[in-house]
Amino acid sequence: MKDKLIGNEKNILFYNDEEGNTKVEVLLQNEDVWLNTDAIATLFNIDRSGIIRHINNIYKDDELNENSTCAKIAHVGNDGKQTYNTKYYNLDMIISIGFRVNSKKAIKFRTWANKIIKEYMVQGFVLNDERFMKANRKGQEYFQRLLERIKLIRTSERMFYQKITDIFA
Repeated sequence: MKDKLIGNEKNILFYNDEEGNTKVEVLLQNEDVWLNTDAIATLFNIDRSGIIRHINNIYKDDELNENSTCAKIAHVGNDGKQTYNTKYYNLDMIISIGFRVNSKKAIKFRTWANKIIKEYMVQGFVLNDERFMKANRKGQEYFQRLLERIKLIRTSERMFYQKITDIFA
């Protein structure tokens, strides 16, 4: 992974340590975030063995399906000769691990996630305001998707209103 995509607009999860350094490798594929166990351990600042234990428990508990959350991705070693298959885990797994591990970074993650979930439950929606303010090309796609959803909601609202007026007509 020569091109590290840390801080890219598609990176939903990346953290800065107390010194402001970001040290997580992120691979974006099909609009998802994929991290290996080392990167997840770095992300939540815990030992890699703890991450593996949580992954195994998540699969054992049938919280997530391994086929949809784990991918073996080939990459070339530092020597440029040997090819390795490394397991990467998607955002669903990263979130599940974040709710299980016990570290200061995991607490930061849960605090952030709980705020987002609460906002969704109270308002019925959540927006990433920064994504709109930094409207680059990918941000425009995000904005277009949001507009399409709003149009769909407004259309169903009009149909509902029409049905009510038909009833009372």
